[in-house]
Amino acid sequence: MWQKIKNIKNKEQILFWLGLVIVIAATTIETMRGRALNYYVFSDASNMFWHGLTPYTQQFITDHGRYFLYTPVFTALFAPVLLLPQWLGPYVWNGMLYALMVTAIRTLPGEVNQYRTKIFAFLLLLIVQGTYCFQYNLVVCALFLLAFTLLERNKPLWAVLLIMISATTKIYGGIELALLLCYPKMWRNLGAAVLMGVVLLLLPAMYLNFEHPLDVYRQMGEILTQHGDSGIWAGLLYAPVLRDVLLPNMRIVQLGALVILSVIFFWKKRLWSDFRFRVSALAVMGGYVILFSDSPETHTYIIALAGYQMVFWLQPKRTTFDWVIFWLLFVNFCIFPIDVLCPTPVYRFFHWNFWFDIYCMTLAWVRIIWAVAKA
Repeated sequence: MWQKIKNIKNKEQILFWLGLVIVIAATTIETMRGRALNYYVFSDASNMFWHGLTPYTQQFITDHGRYFLYTPVFTALFAPVLLLPQWLGPYVWNGMLYALMVTAIRTLPGEVNQYRTKIFAFLLLLIVQGTYCFQYNLVVCALFLLAFTLLERNKPLWAVLLIMISATTKIYGGIELALLLCYPKMWRNLGAAVLMGVVLLLLPAMYLNFEHPLDVYRQMGEILTQHGDSGIWAGLLYAPVLRDVLLPNMRIVQLGALVILSVIFFWKKRLWSDFRFRVSALAVMGGYVILFSDSPETHTYIIALAGYQMVFWLQPKRTTFDWVIFWLLFVNFCIFPIDVLCPTPVYRFFHWNFWFDIYCMTLAWVRIIWAVAKA
């Protein structure tokens, strides 16, 4: 038994140090080449807020080549990074992303913890991709997992705080509030969520240079609408064959899917006390907010894949079909998007012509729902 534990720790350490070296190298390369674009967007937007300017403008998009898609709450929480030397900021940011993901995986609760090394091995290339692009999606994914762990360890108020930080910086995380139904003191926890949400949303009031600081939420809403209409995104709503039907009815489809999931969730109320059901519910929520999002990108899928990995390894029996989906997801999301491992034309051919990655993720997501429905 001790030897098995030792082997697990050794593998974790190897994966950890390998990932850390790649993250440091990627941060150095991208910073030296002036390509830490997401980080510059975060930094410049936060700096603008402190000087009474808004990044939710066409001018910001023109100057940076991309939209600022995060809330004023995000800029308030990002502000301490602005105090760092300019050269150090990107390293601290990526170091925080990596540390959060590693902590979230290493502290996974219950039975799933024994599979943490396998989960880390699967997600490592996705984590590296996220840090290479300085993606905030890693924070959202980590908060998803950490909040779930805290709920399982009977620390609901801390869990609610993480959920609300996620929800008020990038809305995806808010769906996890539904899990509070499965735990004691639901109404107290929901009340705490409302209170914490109000406090977080009022953080822009600290921007004293703004005459009407909370008006930036209206500006943010306008720019988000514009962003959602600006291209073909890597989501189910935009997938070939389906998009002609789904996209014109986007809100109906999103709401309809949510209603169906809610019906299944309440139909299986007797399973709310079952750990595996709660893990499956978390995975379904993570899959829903990405697959049915207005404007998801490939990097965003780490949120869905983290939940999928937990469910996959918790299955009492993994069929040939499960393994086929497992490896298809690994190839499509972990190998194809990395230039060093797969030529860009090959990735574009499979993604843009066949959308194998999106359809495979959808299949895996439906597989989880089916298993829950028949339980």
